[in-house]
Amino acid sequence: QISCGTGIGAGSRSSFIRHAGCRPFKSTRGLDTMPQPNRRSLSLLQPYTRFFLGGFAAVLFCSSLLAQASAPANAATTTPQKKNDQYKINVNVNLVVLHATVVDKHGRMVENLTEKDFRVLEEGVQQKLSVFSHADIPVTMGIDIDDSGSMRDKRAAVNEAALTFVKTSNPDDQVFVVNFNDEYYLDTPGSFASNMEELKGALAKIDSRGGTALYDAVSASLDHLKLGNRDKKAILIISDGEDNASRYSFPDLLRQAQQSNAVIYCIGLLGEEHPGGLFKIHGSGDKRAAKVLKELAEATGGKAFFPRSLDQVEPICVSIARDIRNQYTLGYYPTNAKKDGSFRRVQIELTDRRDNKHYTVRTRPG
Repeated sequence: QISCGTGIGAGSRSSFIRHAGCRPFKSTRGLDTMPQPNRRSLSLLQPYTRFFLGGFAAVLFCSSLLAQASAPANAATTTPQKKNDQYKINVNVNLVVLHATVVDKHGRMVENLTEKDFRVLEEGVQQKLSVFSHADIPVTMGIDIDDSGSMRDKRAAVNEAALTFVKTSNPDDQVFVVNFNDEYYLDTPGSFASNMEELKGALAKIDSRGGTALYDAVSASLDHLKLGNRDKKAILIISDGEDNASRYSFPDLLRQAQQSNAVIYCIGLLGEEHPGGLFKIHGSGDKRAAKVLKELAEATGGKAFFPRSLDQVEPICVSIARDIRNQYTLGYYPTNAKKDGSFRRVQIELTDRRDNKHYTVRTRPG
């Protein structure tokens, strides 16, 4: 489930019922504000929907465990296959799956490597690969866009870039859009957009005002990814400033991101806009915002970008889509089978030392 709130009416934006023990939904306007049609807080899932999804997920999970019960604990797992128009990796709960991007010194993708070219280490101990694939696997993906007051003049260009991003991505991707300012909203009909017109409509719901609840929006998006049935998960964040409205803290968000299997990409439109449309970072707030976006991306195997102008946002979105579609997928069963909840450092190396000098492998660090 994505969150704990229960909406009061389908059209409600900020009205909700809080349940005991739930992470509070950020609202600066209180419970009795006027609802605006066609905007849905990520907190506003109906209890019946949550009950159905939870039960359905439980059935699938149990079926998967029963299917694996007769297999050896360390049995090799098949590589991704396309069945019924969906790519799936058949795994058991012990398999660790990593998605890796390999680039050369000029930032160009290296796409001709094979399984024997990779070595995976967990806490310095080499692991035996059980899964290897270099395929264009569809993803479940969230697009989180800052809609604070400072974004008003930038949204048109950002929306066009976001549409180009989706068009460049795999056509079988599951995509949803979250717009956030003081609050955050799931603006795609249903859990995911079913066509390009719905995506355009979600991006067009602009209400540029107020502050930036970035941490809350990304936290809710990480939860919402669980509703998708694609093995790969990704989030694209586009923001122009420091978080100043979230209830969730950055350490909490970073921990949640590390525990997820999502790869997060960030585009920071930071700094004052100078003549010619150039962004120049000066103040401490922008520097803190840049640090947050970098840490969030690096912790998940993604990357943070800081364009110097709005014109650069669209090419960056294209490069991110290409990055997602050209990743290597590697999986292994840890030699350390303890399930103690500890963070374990993971590293992917190239077996040829010459390649290690010329190529860079990017993946989540643990």
